[in-house]
Amino acid sequence: MTERNKLIEENTGLVHACVRKFMGRGALYDDLFSCGCVGLVKAAQGFDEKLGFKFSTYAVPVILGEIKRYFRDTGAVKMSRSLKELSLKVTKFCDEYEKKEGCSPTVSQVAEALGVSTSQAAEAMEASKLPLSLSYETEEDTVEIQVAVESEEENITEKITLYSLLDELSTADRELIKLRYFSSKTQSDTARILGMTQVQVSRREKKILTTLREKMIS
Repeated sequence: MTERNKLIEENTGLVHACVRKFMGRGALYDDLFSCGCVGLVKAAQGFDEKLGFKFSTYAVPVILGEIKRYFRDTGAVKMSRSLKELSLKVTKFCDEYEKKEGCSPTVSQVAEALGVSTSQAAEAMEASKLPLSLSYETEEDTVEIQVAVESEEENITEKITLYSLLDELSTADRELIKLRYFSSKTQSDTARILGMTQVQVSRREKKILTTLREKMIS
């Protein structure tokens, strides 16, 4: 087995992890998995271990890029016509409200202004954030509008990259971070569990976080 094929075979779990983040957007799991595998193969072809970081850190953004391209090229996320129209009204109302009041309206305010239930308003407000090219027909014409979004892919990439970097830590350092940031232990509790002083925990924690930050932005 070649080194490239070994990387692909050992890291298919990365594809599954990335795909799960996109479920519920109207695309089939198998289709997203296929796109993710294309990204994994590209990552395996372009990876250079001399760069000094793990393959998973390099591969995740490539995999996410292929999945994101699938959504962009196919318009995989679907909404009903009524929801599309309501989401456009919500977007317009929210824009006008923010310009006038200097803040975003609540779900109740949106519902009252548009004459819909709070659940319908909430669904439309959420739908207006989806990365879609919306198209619907009116009596006069076919209307198309690009809805601005706050992409989740960047957050997903950062989280998966962080977990990959945590795997590279020593067992002791990883346990310290786990206690402090995943189990919400105080420095005193962490020191007692690890057999260290609070000062030692504080110093080590700062050093670990500095290293993680540098690797995250490199």
